[in-house]
Amino acid sequence: MSRGSVRMVAMMLTVLAATLACQAGSGTNAAVPSPVVDEAKATATGKQTAVVAGGCFWGIQAVFQHVKGVISATSGYSGGTVKNPDYETVSSGATGHAESVEIVYDPSQVTYGELLRVFFSVALDPTEVNRQGPDTGTQYRSVIFYGNEEQKRIAQAYIAQLDQAKVFRRAIATQVVELKAFYPAEGYHQNYATVHPNDPYIVYNDAPKVANLRREFPELWNGK
Repeated sequence: MSRGSVRMVAMMLTVLAATLACQAGSGTNAAVPSPVVDEAKATATGKQTAVVAGGCFWGIQAVFQHVKGVISATSGYSGGTVKNPDYETVSSGATGHAESVEIVYDPSQVTYGELLRVFFSVALDPTEVNRQGPDTGTQYRSVIFYGNEEQKRIAQAYIAQLDQAKVFRRAIATQVVELKAFYPAEGYHQNYATVHPNDPYIVYNDAPKVANLRREFPELWNGK
C-alpha cells in the first residue's frame, strides 16, 4: 500500500485525535516558556545548523520554513545505521533512522533555543513515544540531534526546565542524541506541505501547526 493510502486510512480512522495531537498546546499545562539556557544572538550574519525529528517530516519542515532567520529547512533521515537510506527502507524501521529536518539558520536573527521553543510549542507533542498523530513507528520518534556540545547543553537544560515546570502533562520523551549524519530525503518529500496544501493529511495535521506558529510567535513569523 502506498504512503498516501496508508495515511488516508489512518487519518479517516483517527482524524479527530490526530488534529488535537498536532495542534499547539496539545498535552500542555501552560504556555511553553523561553529557555533559561541559550546561546547569545550573534552580532554578525552567519549560518548554523540544527537537526530535529518529531513525526512526519512534512510538518516539521513546513513549520521551520516560516520561522524568521531560517535560511532553509530540508526533510531527511538521521539517527540510523545505514548510509544513504531511502524512504522505503526507513519506513520499514530496519535502518533505525528518524524522519528529520535539517534547519540552516542565521544566529543573528534567531537562536538555537528559540528554535527549540518553536519545536516544543507547535511542531509536535514531545511526550509521545515513537509516534505523532496518526504516524507510528521508531521513524517518527522525537529527537534533537545535537551538532556540538553547546547544542547538547541547551537542549538538555531546556528539557529539564520544561519537565521541572510541568509544562506538559507527561514527561518529555524527546531524545537528545549526537548527530552522526543527515541524509536529504527524496525530492518528492521536499516542500510537500507547500506543494500539496490541499492534501487531507496536510490540511488536518500540518496546516494547523503553521497557523499556530503564526499566532503564538508573531515575532518569529517570517511573513511568507
